[in-house]
Amino acid sequence: MPGRGMFTSERSDWRTPRAFRAGLEAEFHFDFDPCPTGHTFDGLAIEWGDRNFVNPPYGRQIGKWVDKAIEQAAKGRLVVMLVPARTDTVWWHNLMDAASEIRFIPRRLRFDDGGGKATFPSAVVVLANQQEKTP
Repeated sequence: MPGRGMFTSERSDWRTPRAFRAGLEAEFHFDFDPCPTGHTFDGLAIEWGDRNFVNPPYGRQIGKWVDKAIEQAAKGRLVVMLVPARTDTVWWHNLMDAASEIRFIPRRLRFDDGGGKATFPSAVVVLANQQEKTP
């Protein structure tokens, strides 16, 4: 479409590739996902679990998800986020300041419901409190 940037999308929610998620699950043993695809609750309005996997909507509200993740990590919860690597945004820098680990994904992901490769690079960001060591 004319006037659209090459990194924009009509959608903001993308289903995490199953095999990719399974690898993270085996490593971190999640007990909660505050924003699963097709959910019926507001993950921003509730307390999260002890070990959280978060693939937030990638639209303008992603900053709210980052703020919530930082808040939950400060309460002693483990938060592992799959996010677009948008290094030119305020939310990215806020997330980097709070991160205990950052893993850049070397290839573009193929989201399970995307029909092809993502149009953006991605990263896994781990937020862990000072007492918790990532497994």
